[in-house]
Amino acid sequence: MSPFEPKQEAEPAGTSLRQPLKEYIAEISSLVMSELEAALPEEWSVPGNLKDAMNYSLQAGGKRLRPLLVIAACEALGGSRQAALPVAAAIEMVHTYSLIHDDLPAMDNDDYRRGKLTNHKVYGEATAILAGDALLTHAFYSVVQASRKHGVPAEHALSVVEDLAEMAGPRGMVGGQIADMEGEQGLTSLEQLQYIHRHKTGDLIVFSLTAGGRIAGADSRQLEALRDFGTHIGLAFQIQDDILDLVGDEGKLGKKTGSDLKQQKVTYPYFIGLDASRDEVKRLTEAARSAVLEGGFQDNTRLLDIADYLMKRDH
Repeated sequence: MSPFEPKQEAEPAGTSLRQPLKEYIAEISSLVMSELEAALPEEWSVPGNLKDAMNYSLQAGGKRLRPLLVIAACEALGGSRQAALPVAAAIEMVHTYSLIHDDLPAMDNDDYRRGKLTNHKVYGEATAILAGDALLTHAFYSVVQASRKHGVPAEHALSVVEDLAEMAGPRGMVGGQIADMEGEQGLTSLEQLQYIHRHKTGDLIVFSLTAGGRIAGADSRQLEALRDFGTHIGLAFQIQDDILDLVGDEGKLGKKTGSDLKQQKVTYPYFIGLDASRDEVKRLTEAARSAVLEGGFQDNTRLLDIADYLMKRDH
C-alpha cells in the first residue's frame, strides 16, 4: 500500500461541542503574538534597528499555521497549552527568518509579503539578513523556556531542540530551499519537486506537530501518527500554494500571483495540471485524516478540522 493511500476512517475522538475553528485559530494567533512580544522584551539591550526589523516581520500577520499545529497537537494529547507556547513562538521565529531570507534579492527578490513591503525593502539587505539570523538563533532560547518556565522534562525539550536543528537545517528546510533555487522548468523532475516540497515546507510542519506531541509526552505510536499527518498535510499545503500562485486572488494572498511561472520554477500544476493537482490535495488530506484517526489521541477533532481547513483555503 502506498504511504499516501488513505485507509477507511475511524470515528473522531473528542467532543462535538467545541469552539469553532475560526475562533480557535484567532485565539491561538493572539496567544502566540503575546508570547513573541514577551520573547523580545523592551528591556533587552539589543540595537533598536535590529529589534525593529525582527518585530516588523514577526508582526506582519500570516496564518500562524506552524504555531497552531504545535498547540493543536499538544492539546490532542491532553497537554498544557502554556507549556507549548514557547515552542509555538520558536517555530514562528524560524518560519519568519526563512521568509525574510527567501524574499532577498539573492533568492526570490520579492518586494511584498503578506501585503506589506518585505523586510529588506524597509531595513535594507544587511539588516534583513541579520534579523533573520537573530530570529533563528533566538528560537532555540525560546524552546528551552518550555522546560525552565513550564516544567517540561528536560529530555523532552532536548528532543525538540534536536528535531528543530535537523528539520530547519541542511537535511531539512535549508536543503529544500537550495534545491528550490537550483530547480528550473525542463530540468527538475516531479521526484525532485517532491523533495523540495517535503523539505522546504513540509519539514517544519512535521516538526510543529511532533514538537507539540513531545511537550505533551507523546508515545512512539502517537509521534509516528503526527509525522504521517504532517507529511501529508505538508505536501498538500505546498501543492495548494502552487495552485494559488496560478489562480489565487492577489488581494487575499497579499502578494502577486504568477511568481513561480515568472521565475521558471517547477510546480505541481506544471507537471500534472490544475485539476489533477486539486485531486492530489484531496487525496493527501484524506491520508492525513486517516493517520490522525488511528493515532490514539485523546481528542483528534481539532487536527481533523485543521486538515480540512488547509485543503479548502484560498490564501
